[in-house]
Amino acid sequence: MQTLSRNRFLVLGRAGMDLYADPPGTRIEDAKGFAAHLGGSAANIAVALARQGAAADLLTRVSDDAVGRFCLAQLDRYGIGRAHVGLIGGENRTSLAVVETRATDCQSIIYRNSAADFALTEADVSAVNFARYGALVITGTALAQEGSRLATLAALRAASAAGIVTVMDIDYRPYSWPSRQEATAANLMAARLCNIVVGNDEEFGLLAGHIEDGLAIARSLVAEGAAVAVYKMGERGAVTLSAEGEITTGIYRTQALKPTGAGDSFMGGFLAALATGHPLRDAVLRGSAAAAMVVARVGCAPAMPTADELDAFLAATPIPA
Repeated sequence: MQTLSRNRFLVLGRAGMDLYADPPGTRIEDAKGFAAHLGGSAANIAVALARQGAAADLLTRVSDDAVGRFCLAQLDRYGIGRAHVGLIGGENRTSLAVVETRATDCQSIIYRNSAADFALTEADVSAVNFARYGALVITGTALAQEGSRLATLAALRAASAAGIVTVMDIDYRPYSWPSRQEATAANLMAARLCNIVVGNDEEFGLLAGHIEDGLAIARSLVAEGAAVAVYKMGERGAVTLSAEGEITTGIYRTQALKPTGAGDSFMGGFLAALATGHPLRDAVLRGSAAAAMVVARVGCAPAMPTADELDAFLAATPIPA
């Protein structure tokens, strides 16, 4: 299996602002106020990595306005490198999510008109020295429009040429795509360029064309040369596939406050563990524990556990069956 040579990551994709209805448990329409946090799947993954002690840089664009500057300030707060975060003016806007902290019937309203991160270009990618990193991490959201898609595919090819690990979080968001068929074709193309592919059963089903064929497509990616495919099944745990075989793991039970942030936290815990020499099964369990911790906390980026917090959780919690 191709291994991570250094604990330094470049994460490509969306950064945005999350507005959480306050106090926690309140519906958006009944909120007395909103708490603002850094959001966006790629930015959240970068924070999750940084909280685990990894170095993480972001490759994206944000709008040249107050919301974009909020995101830049938040990246600085979390120690995320932003040398490759470009500003864009005009009608482009940084993404905004209005979210609830509710375990059931949780409303999440996303504003993605003329999304700034979709303005990422191949020129932005060509400015990156990929050899500085141990891995490039992409999210499937970055593939949803042609310009950003070309930039993302160029980044995957450049990272492979530099000899670093390529990682994909399928991260399928139907509202970003013109059609499911286009999403299947683009995500499958990108997955075939990656060493590690992570997604849930529905997302692998997207790659396959049918949800019942999701596990088969995960197996085929490994057979074609991917080092690892992590096939997540929600409450039923995960199947992790590699050339060495298949590993089945359960989930850590927790008192969830909300359903959001688990996937991003999993990716951070999982990749940071691999980069620091943990065996594959242990890395998956660390990712699963990080996911359980995040859904029990308010927010996404601020809820990401530190390495010490994750160690303490694992020491106090039995390994799930």
